[in-house]
Amino acid sequence: MKRAIRHQTWLALLHQLPTRPPYLRVRIWRRLQAVGAVPLKNAVHILPRNAQAEAAFRELLNDIKASGGEAVLAELQLVDGQTDADLRAAFDAARDADYADLVRDAGRLVEGGSASVSEIGKLHRRLADIAALDFFGAHGRQGADAVLRDLDAAQSSHADIHRRGHPAILDPGDLKGRTWVTRAGVHVDRIASAWLIRRFIDHEAKFRFATGVGYEPAPGELRFDMADAEFTHEEDRCSFETLLLRVGPQNDPALIAIAEMVHELDIADGKFERPETAGFGAMLSGVCASLDDDAERIEAAGAMLDQFYRHFTPRQARS
Repeated sequence: MKRAIRHQTWLALLHQLPTRPPYLRVRIWRRLQAVGAVPLKNAVHILPRNAQAEAAFRELLNDIKASGGEAVLAELQLVDGQTDADLRAAFDAARDADYADLVRDAGRLVEGGSASVSEIGKLHRRLADIAALDFFGAHGRQGADAVLRDLDAAQSSHADIHRRGHPAILDPGDLKGRTWVTRAGVHVDRIASAWLIRRFIDHEAKFRFATGVGYEPAPGELRFDMADAEFTHEEDRCSFETLLLRVGPQNDPALIAIAEMVHELDIADGKFERPETAGFGAMLSGVCASLDDDAERIEAAGAMLDQFYRHFTPRQARS
């Protein structure tokens, strides 16, 4: 039986502005940016449907009408053309750009080595402002969290060992029978991390995919590769590397090779430059392009990762 498709409900603000005053267009555009709306078309902006979004759009609608323009607020579901995933990706891209700007500014303070409490506080407030508009948990949040943790640790002489980049290695036996939660729309790091969990940590692991931010784990759940997760980016490590360091098999050359490829695709900092990375990335992109369902992506890519693992395993160690 074909699985029923559940469409997300969106709010759309359709507007037409008068030519005068000339500053009105800029003012409305800035307010749309301030509430985190993304354009569907030039005069159509979208927010995920919730009470806060409706209030923000109604305020804008009233302002546009009071200024002599026309505006309509509509509730919609996408049927064809663009998908919910396309719109979520647009929201994520907007927030990733904001997070990247913050990371660059924070990086300058890290390099300077003399960040003040006031400067760090401003960055934390800026991060909170971005996160308030991060409706679907954009990937860039993890890098922003990591660089601010570095600043906090450098500023405080009492930073704990986890923040200093030496996380405790946990007993994988304590992780059996868990449900692992990550962001929907899995790609490189989340796919590889899910494979690592099911292949080496718990063969019976279940996965759940969250479509928004602020997910509170239920008893028996662990989060990975998402904001505030138990296993996510730490310092310059991607989530796969964090899992491998803390709960995965140690000193396995095949897993280390895969971790380096995942790092290169996910962080793209040129740290490892493995020649196999481009092909690995193309294969993962093919899986994601052909499958929309997250569980199916993990299943399909898992078979591919099994083959990479065998390829990187020294011949004498193969069974």
